[in-house]
Amino acid sequence: MKHHTNHHAHMAADFRKRFWIALVLTIPILILSPLLQELVGLRDTIRFSGDLYVLFGLSTAVFFYGGWPFLKGLFQELASKQPGMMTLVSVAITTAYIYSSAVVFGLTGKVFFWELATLVDVMLLGHWIEMKSVMGASKALEALAKLMPSDAHKLMPDGSVKDVPLGELAVDDQVLIKPGEKIPADGVIVNGESAVNEAMLTGESTPVTKKTNDKVIGGAINGEGSLTIAVKGTGKDSFLSQVIDLVKQAQESKSKTQDLANTAAMWLTLIALSGGAITFFIWQGIMGRDLSFAIERAVTVMVIACPHALGLAVPLVIAVSTALAASNGLLIRNRPAFERARKVQAIIFDKTGTLTEGRFGVTDTLLFSQDIDENTLHQYAASVEANSEHPIAKAIAASSDNKLPIENFRGIAGKGAEAWVEGKEIKVVSPGFLREQDIGMDDKRVEELKAQGKTVVFVLFDGQLKGAIALADIIRPESKQAIAALKAMGIKCIMLTGDNKQVAQWVSDQVGLDEFFAEVLPQDKAAKVKEVQSRGKLVAMTGDGVNDAPALAQADLGIAIGAGSDVAVETADVILVRSNPLDVVALLNLSKATYAKMIQNLVWATGYNAFAIPLAAGALYSWGVLLSPALGAALMAASTVIVAINARLLTISRSPVAVEVLPDHKLGGESAK
Repeated sequence: MKHHTNHHAHMAADFRKRFWIALVLTIPILILSPLLQELVGLRDTIRFSGDLYVLFGLSTAVFFYGGWPFLKGLFQELASKQPGMMTLVSVAITTAYIYSSAVVFGLTGKVFFWELATLVDVMLLGHWIEMKSVMGASKALEALAKLMPSDAHKLMPDGSVKDVPLGELAVDDQVLIKPGEKIPADGVIVNGESAVNEAMLTGESTPVTKKTNDKVIGGAINGEGSLTIAVKGTGKDSFLSQVIDLVKQAQESKSKTQDLANTAAMWLTLIALSGGAITFFIWQGIMGRDLSFAIERAVTVMVIACPHALGLAVPLVIAVSTALAASNGLLIRNRPAFERARKVQAIIFDKTGTLTEGRFGVTDTLLFSQDIDENTLHQYAASVEANSEHPIAKAIAASSDNKLPIENFRGIAGKGAEAWVEGKEIKVVSPGFLREQDIGMDDKRVEELKAQGKTVVFVLFDGQLKGAIALADIIRPESKQAIAALKAMGIKCIMLTGDNKQVAQWVSDQVGLDEFFAEVLPQDKAAKVKEVQSRGKLVAMTGDGVNDAPALAQADLGIAIGAGSDVAVETADVILVRSNPLDVVALLNLSKATYAKMIQNLVWATGYNAFAIPLAAGALYSWGVLLSPALGAALMAASTVIVAINARLLTISRSPVAVEVLPDHKLGGESAK
């Protein structure tokens, strides 16, 4: 990445230097040009003996020094048998230079040195702007690379703290992070609690509360608390390094739309060269105009047709979109698949860990006695269950922050737990315990909760049934919003789960899915993806990237969601750092917006040429309309700047967005994955 960035920086500096030197030399060239002297009425005042030789010398310097990048590019393009923009520029300035030099040394005609010089100036300026734009598109990656601090506070075996360079950290080393400092490496918190700002890594603006056993990512900023972490990932194994590598690969990967741009550039080169030759032949051979006029028209045609903007149209959008995606927690691994995302017609979500949080939580509370309220029921039940490690017990324990002291805690094997709380015998038990103890329960609400696939536990006070607590896998709060946004975009939303139909139906109803597949074994998920594809739909699969791997690979677009610090998910085309289904919406919107920007740039770059080439050839000459080579170069440079600015206007949205794009058949279509 560093070499890649340095290359662009060197090129930008080179073009900048050549531009300023050529511009300084152009001023006397303009003053000494006979045509400009006539235009301002100073021909007799400025002329002196040998002035044309001085003009020739200055123009030679501009041609060889200022024009060298284009002359070098000509040989490179011809060697690769891919004539392009460099070929056009080189032919244009070489034609002008050779013809004008011949006039200086005796040939009858006009000199075009000022057109040559101004063309070189404008082309150098355009390339300088291009390089600066490309460098700007990589600034998000540079910012990522700068996130890491230079050293870390390593805890030594004797309890002391030593500042060491990051390169000296090893896995399982313990590191102290003070308030406000950057986290030096991926790791797990072994002591302390704090709010951590991961905005530059995940796009999540709100600081995330982290406590013991939580993972932290190197480069994130610690908040108000001190943390001690055990290092788990350093160097190339760190989350940040993997992100930078993935983004770099995506920026450099081949785009299908880029193939179209390259093809257009090649044809435009052939059209320009043949157009220049035809223009010269018509004006010189058929219309009988003088040689200098015919050459001027031919040169202008070749200048105006330079596919300068076309060459920048797609690569700059790719660079901007990839960096924008990375800074928002969307990591693109497979660019052609990302470009297909705009055409997705159906999305299949894995349930656990994707639409849901993958952990039990309290969803409903039932009261069977008027002498107790919900808060009290939860407080007593949570106090008992706080001593158990069972997932259901942990969920109940988390339902109340005001726990009470307990005595004589005892687990009831396979049935629940009991303890004394404030002099009361509290039992939190399963339906099986009620049957064993012959405790009657005929409340219809309990059956309704069970029908939804929820787990129901009962709370007894001194042997009396006081209430029930229903639990289920907690649905992510963003899931309903994401599904609504996707459906608004006309995308069919489907869920895959190994759970029974009742659970699947409940989740489906809660988030508003179109369809679901229940009781699906992990090895059968890919077959379900294939089934939806057989309906003629382009399918995206969204899962956790582990047991969903075959399904992610089968889908036209595989999205690994909630990958956290495990970003190297080989089967996914796109990795979403956060466990937020709304990022799927952002991904599809970005794909559409990226494609739209590419097409806008391609249409502008080619449409401008289609309009300008006839004018350059002299099609409207009888109406007094002619484009000079310098004006042609200025228009071409303006086209390049517009393309660069348009690419930088790319934005990302997590709401349903309608993006205008051209129909695929106008672009030659794309094949499915």
